[in-house]
Amino acid sequence: MQRFSDFDFGVSWVMGFFHQDWIYEGPTAADMVAKLLAGDTDEEALAVRRDARLLDTLPSKTLEVLWNAGAQYMPSFERIGGGTQWTRTVGGLCDARLSANEEVSPLAGADMEDGTAELDAIVAEIERAEFLAAEVRSALADCARHCSPDLAFRILLRAMVVAPDGSLSPDQYARLEAIGSALHYGEYVVDTVKFLIEQD
Repeated sequence: MQRFSDFDFGVSWVMGFFHQDWIYEGPTAADMVAKLLAGDTDEEALAVRRDARLLDTLPSKTLEVLWNAGAQYMPSFERIGGGTQWTRTVGGLCDARLSANEEVSPLAGADMEDGTAELDAIVAEIERAEFLAAEVRSALADCARHCSPDLAFRILLRAMVVAPDGSLSPDQYARLEAIGSALHYGEYVVDTVKFLIEQD
């Protein structure tokens, strides 16, 4: 039982497109996300919308920490309305994308996995990622406990990729792989942080 994609998905997938050259994809952050959603599947839009709705339970400042941690280059939150407004904008773009299709099948099977059974393991890995700032680890733990452990884990992986001083022991990576397997991730989700494994 696998997810709809072998790659990252949902809000963490959107975060991955905010790199140094994202502005070439659209004049505004919202335009860029709308372009991404227009070119992808209904399942991707559904996954992003679900994540955005889950995140909407967190305070705006916590959301800003998460977006900044998972994206290489986020625009200023003063320009995009703050963490809450931006997260709702992303959800609204998903609504607009999905409304263009009269027959959208809901997510099902593995794509509904929220990672509740992996909560303790995910929080433990968040705490072990000491190369991430304390406020990032705190925001990720809040996301795991109050939104979805699965979503927090995907953002953790994105934050590890973006972090300037990231490194993982082989044992850490093995635990991340085990969590990814339990969450039915495709082969290229956890694999994105494999390059951080410390070499002997």
